Amino acid sequence: MIWKSAIKNYKSYLKIERGLSSNSIINYLFDIDAFIEYYEIDIDKKKPENIKSDEIQAFIYEEAKYKSSHSMARRISGLKSFFNYLNFENIRKDDPTDLIETPKLGRKLPEVLSVLEVEKLFSTISVSEPQGHRNIAIAETLYGSGLRVSELVNLTISSLFFKENIIKVIGKGNKQRLVPLGEYAKRCIEVYLKKHRSIGKIHPLHSDVLFLNRNGKQLTRAMIFTLIKKYGKQAQINKTISPHTLRHSFATHLLENGADLRTIQVMMGHESITTTEIYTHMDTKYLKSVMKNFHPRKN
Repeated sequence: MIWKSAIKNYKSYLKIERGLSSNSIINYLFDIDAFIEYYEIDIDKKKPENIKSDEIQAFIYEEAKYKSSHSMARRISGLKSFFNYLNFENIRKDDPTDLIETPKLGRKLPEVLSVLEVEKLFSTISVSEPQGHRNIAIAETLYGSGLRVSELVNLTISSLFFKENIIKVIGKGNKQRLVPLGEYAKRCIEVYLKKHRSIGKIHPLHSDVLFLNRNGKQLTRAMIFTLIKKYGKQAQINKTISPHTLRHSFATHLLENGADLRTIQVMMGHESITTTEIYTHMDTKYLKSVMKNFHPRKN
C-alpha cells in the first residue's frame, strides 16, 4: 500500500473507530507529515511497509536536537500510533517503532487563578464594548462549567436547558455529558441572547451556534484564546492565561471548596480519574486544611 492510501485509511480510522476530534486528527497527521518531509518520501509511489526502525530512530535523533521533551513525546506518540495501525491492519508484519522510547515527562501542573484573580479578569470585560455581552458570557461559561475551548465554540442554543440549569456538551471522542450551568453564566448568556445575538447577523448554517462572530458565524478556538489573553493582560495578572486556565481554575476551586474527585471528573469529561487527580497537587493550603480537619492525630 502506498503512503497516500495508508494515510487516508488511517485518517478514517482515527475519526470513525477512535472517535477523535478534528484537531486531534490534524495533530496525528502532522507527525506523519514531518517524517515524510524529512525523508522527502514520494507518497504516490513509496510504501510505508519499507520503513526501517533505524530510519525512524535517525529522524527522532535529528528532531531531538531542537525540540523539547514534550514535543518529542508528542512526535513519537504520533508515529507509534500510525505504525501500530499498519501492524494491526496487517499492512506490516512488524512495528518499526517498538524500540523507540518516549521521553519520561514530569507531570506539569496547569496555571490556576485565585478567586480574586478571576473576578479581576472578568471586571475588565466591559459590556459597552463591541461584543462585550458575548465576551463576558464566554468567560463566565468557561469558568462556570469548566468547558474545553473546542466544547465552547461548538455549543448550540439547543444544548442549553435553562430551566434545569444544564448544558449538554459534546466532548472528546464525540462523547456527550451533562454539565451544570452556573447562575452567573446563565444570566450572561440570557442577556447576550436577548440584547446582542438576536439583533446581529446570523449565518444560516450557524443559526443554532451559541457564540457567533460579527459576521454571524461560529467562533474559532484561536479567537477565544486571543480574547482571554487580551483580558488577562488588561487585568495585569502576571500569569500565563488562556481559556484552559479558566477550566483548571473551575476544577481547583471546586476541590478547594469540598467537591469530590469523582464529581469533578464527570463534569470535566475526564476518561480516567488519574487525570483529575492532578488538581490534588495544586494547592498545599487545601491539603493542609484537610489534614487538620479530618486526621485523627491532627494535633
